[in-house]
Amino acid sequence: MRTGSEPTTARSALRMRFWLSVWGLVWAVLGTVAFALAGRPGWAIACGVLWVLITADMAMILRHIRQGPHYQPGPDIPPYRPPESDPGSGRPR
Repeated sequence: MRTGSEPTTARSALRMRFWLSVWGLVWAVLGTVAFALAGRPGWAIACGVLWVLITADMAMILRHIRQGPHYQPGPDIPPYRPPESDPGSGRPR
């Protein structure tokens, strides 16, 4: 079990990042199609490369979402030292 200075209530913004990627994917697809139809191959290629990058990022985001709250770094990453806390507050310094 990993112990350390990670907050116990930490939450990742993966779902927000996913929906922002969907928004970017829509614009990249539309940009690729629009520039290809307008006869601008350079811009169409640029939007196509962005499309590929967004798709790869979405795959990684979905992988992390599917791992759920039980995601832990590999055994090659040592745990952090727990922070020292104030005796009365119950919160780390």
